[in-house]
Formats: sequence, structure tokens, C-alpha cells
Amino acid sequence: MTDTRPTERISTDGAFLQAVRAEIQCVLVGQDELVDTMLIGLLANGHVLLEGVPGLAKSLAVQTLATTLGGSFRRIQFTPDLLPSDLVGTQVYNPKSGDWSVHEGPLFANFVLADEINRAPAKVQSALLEAMQERQVSLAGETHILPDPFLVLATQNPVDQEGTYALPEAQVDRFMLKAVITYPDREQEIAVVERMATSAASPRAERVASPEQVVAARAGVDAVHVDPRLVGYAVDLVTASRDPGAHGLEALKPMIRYGASPRASIALIQAARANAFLDGREHVAPKDIRAVSMPVLRHRVITTYEAEAEGVASESIVQQVLDAVPVP
Repeated sequence: MTDTRPTERISTDGAFLQAVRAEIQCVLVGQDELVDTMLIGLLANGHVLLEGVPGLAKSLAVQTLATTLGGSFRRIQFTPDLLPSDLVGTQVYNPKSGDWSVHEGPLFANFVLADEINRAPAKVQSALLEAMQERQVSLAGETHILPDPFLVLATQNPVDQEGTYALPEAQVDRFMLKAVITYPDREQEIAVVERMATSAASPRAERVASPEQVVAARAGVDAVHVDPRLVGYAVDLVTASRDPGAHGLEALKPMIRYGASPRASIALIQAARANAFLDGREHVAPKDIRAVSMPVLRHRVITTYEAEAEGVASESIVQQVLDAVPVP
């Protein structure tokens, strides 16, 4: 007799995701790839970086997701004069009692929107490293655990825009996924204008889920089966970004300064599990790994000056790797 419990668990634990998606679509027009990327990051317990020019509803998308899930939400506007203490908090002296107390910063929330993260200098961006990787911060000589779930969703403008700083590689690698937001097509933009171009209040999402449901769903994601051959496939994709010559991609060697690290292999499997979970399946298929490869790898493949001169972007390199590495 076939055991149907895994499938039933996915149906039960993931039921709220359809309500979340529907509620987001009441506010956003299109942007299905963006919504899927945020949900995959949420389920896989991985932070998400959103890149696009101003005016593409990046911040609205993050705020809407947080609203639908409840929990605590903080928005940090990154500016050149921001200090690390503005993120993690500081000690405050009470002159009446003569005691020092800890004032927690905005990182102590379930969902943190780091708005325009690349407008702040490196010392502020680096303040996020411990929080994003270890889900804790060091404050006043003590370690403080951050809430669960804890998810950083950061927006950034393209680095060639005025007043922006390139994120350090160590910072970029802490983001499991990177979504690149593009302009809507004509019909979508018409729908945006009809929905938003009014003096009345803009559409707002309602809370339809809870942080506890997210935590329960993550346990279901961890239970999604991954065949060992697919683990090997994910590792092959990542190693091909570091040593393309071993996979018949000699032409890419001068284009790659740094390839993806083993953290990318872990992220590929975690994100592929989440993608399968979203699709209602208890096992990972090759299409799941391929579906998440671009958002997992595009920001981890660092190109050389030669690649930049020839107009070869990291997305092009990732696509060539996907085309070259055989699917099991």
C-alpha cells in the first residue's frame, strides 16, 4: 500500500500559500516570477535580493508579502549616513536608575525590508552579515537571537546608477536568491495605471496567514525528497561556474573572475525543494533545479573586466552552464 502522508502533508502545510499568492495579486499586477522568488526564499529560509530601476514596485512587493503573513515588519531606508547601530541597536543609559539597557534595532523583526541596500557604505552592509547568516546579532557584548522566521528582503538599484555602492561579495553571497525586476509589458502597465492612478487609497493586502504557518511549511519543505543524482547535478552546475573548462566551456574561463561557492550548491537544493513544495510535489525533479538556477547563481558568478568589455553578463554565463551540463 502506498504511503500518501508526504503528499497530504504538503497539501496541508502549504495550503496557505495559495491564499498568500492571491492576496499579493490583489495589489501587484503581473510580477509572477518576483512573487515565486519571494515565496521560495520564504520557504527555503533564504534571504532575497531584488534588483531593478526605481518605480517597479519592489518595496511594495516586499511590504505586501509581509502584510499577508502577519508577524513583525520593519523597513530600513539605506542611506550614505546610516550607521551599523541604526540596524542592530545600541545601549541606552538611564540617568535616573544609572543602568544601561539594550535598545533593539529594526533587525529584530520577522520581515526586514532593506530598501535600496546599495546606497549605504560597506560598513553598514557588513553589519548585516552575522544577522543574515546566523540569525543573531552581537550587541553590547552579548549575543541576541533574532525572531523566527527572520527574512531579509533587500532592494537595490543597478550599480551604475548615481549614489550606489557595489555590495561586497561576502554580502551578496548571503542572499540565497536574486530576482531582477524588469518593466511590465503594455497590457500590464495599463492595468497598473488603472489600479493605482487614483486619489483614493491604493489596494491593500489583508493578513491571510501567520509566521507559525511559515515555520511549519519549512518542515514540509525539508521532507521533500531529492535523488542523489540530482544532488550531483546541482553540484555540477556550481562547479561548472568555477571550472568551466572541465565541462567543455573553455571560452568562459576568461569571463569568470569568481564562480559560485559551495553555499550555492546548498542553496540550489534548498530552493529546488521549495519550488517542488510550491508545486505540490514531495520530490524534486530536474525542472525544479533548472527553475531556481538563475536566481541562485546570477549574483554569485562574478565576471572579469574582459567579460564586461564584451558585454557578457553573469546571466549569460549561467545560461551557458545550464545548456552545457547534462541533465540526469
